[in-house]
Amino acid sequence: MWIGIDDTDSPRGGCTTWALTELIAESRRAGVDLIGEPRLVRLNPNVPWKTRGNAALAARFGRGRGRRRRLGEIEGEPILSFPEGRELPPDEARGWLDRAWQRLLSASRAGEPGTDPAMVAVRAPLPARLYWDAVRKLVDVTEVRRLLERSRAFVRTCGSERGIVGAAAAVAWRGAHPTWELIAYRVPERWGRPRQVDAESVRTAAARFPGLFLCEDPRTRRLLVAPHTPCPILYGLRGTDDRSPLAARPLVRSEPVDRWVLFRTNQGTGDHLRPLRARELAPFEAGILTGTVDSSPEVVEGGHVRLSLRDDAGDSVPCLAFEPTKTLPRVAGALVAGDRVRLWGSRGEDLAFRLEGIEIVRLVPRVGRLVAPRCPACDRPSHSLGRSRGYRCRECRRRWPPEAAVRSATRPAFGPGVYHPTPSARRHLAPRGPER
Repeated sequence: MWIGIDDTDSPRGGCTTWALTELIAESRRAGVDLIGEPRLVRLNPNVPWKTRGNAALAARFGRGRGRRRRLGEIEGEPILSFPEGRELPPDEARGWLDRAWQRLLSASRAGEPGTDPAMVAVRAPLPARLYWDAVRKLVDVTEVRRLLERSRAFVRTCGSERGIVGAAAAVAWRGAHPTWELIAYRVPERWGRPRQVDAESVRTAAARFPGLFLCEDPRTRRLLVAPHTPCPILYGLRGTDDRSPLAARPLVRSEPVDRWVLFRTNQGTGDHLRPLRARELAPFEAGILTGTVDSSPEVVEGGHVRLSLRDDAGDSVPCLAFEPTKTLPRVAGALVAGDRVRLWGSRGEDLAFRLEGIEIVRLVPRVGRLVAPRCPACDRPSHSLGRSRGYRCRECRRRWPPEAAVRSATRPAFGPGVYHPTPSARRHLAPRGPER
């Protein structure tokens, strides 16, 4: 049986990943096994009502079979997962779901503005298209409710039903090309207080295990494993494989850890991006646009850079590279009209396309300042006689008209290639890139 949950946190605290660990703890008390890895699924990062990272969670429960694997620890006891399992008997399943819902409510910030906990349970994964819609678009709650009714899903909500979209989409994710995150949680008495995570120990772990990513921003030396919100998370170790975070955890020195869990995630996959034409990009959606720079970029207030892109269908769209991304404004500002680029990012409510990455496909030749002609007889550069008066060789006194000057070629500041934001400015779903 798959259980998906969403919308348990608020800007003042809470965390949906922590809420799922509470369900795992409750399953142990209920004699229900965890099947496979719990899943942390990031959805459309542009939805205007998200709390922080727009994550939903899912896990499969039942009667486990096969060799158990340790995926974490809660209350001093290991979290053991089975590779396979069978369904619970109907009466036992109903009892377990009622217990899970009550535990979820107690673990959520229900009653606070914008917090509307939801839980969805089904025996089989929901259609994958639901995940792809939820990670790329705004999804209508009514459509999801109809899908869940056809699937005979167990559905519980508190407040609005908006949370069923994320809960159902987390179950619909197939878990393909995953990354992994090991999340360690604080003891409740320390929630809201400054975190204590030793930066040097994190750097040591990252150097020893290359499978880890986004541990630190080398440009700012900012530690990226620890959040800066009043949530229960102490730190998270992200990896391209499941072994690296598990092996690195003992190296990290920190304040006491209450519990930890390894999640299968879609972070760093770029799943929210798809090739689109400018006219197809709806508000609060993300995509990849390919075209030609339409006019010279300009620096606007705040250090952001604005440029216009004309796509292959002939439509122009304003694009913004925001200063906090560091790399992107410098790259965007060095482009000129005619350069061929591929841009990925998202729209808000307005038309501006907010950049998350730039690929320079082809550059037009750059021309520099006017250079005086070289004397063919003396093999020396001539000198200017003044504005519009032409040039003369100092040795042989030969003269040339103003039109004889030539433009020097210049090397572009950035050549063809892919450019990402500085690591501290990347979104959870952003495609992985070099951490420089």
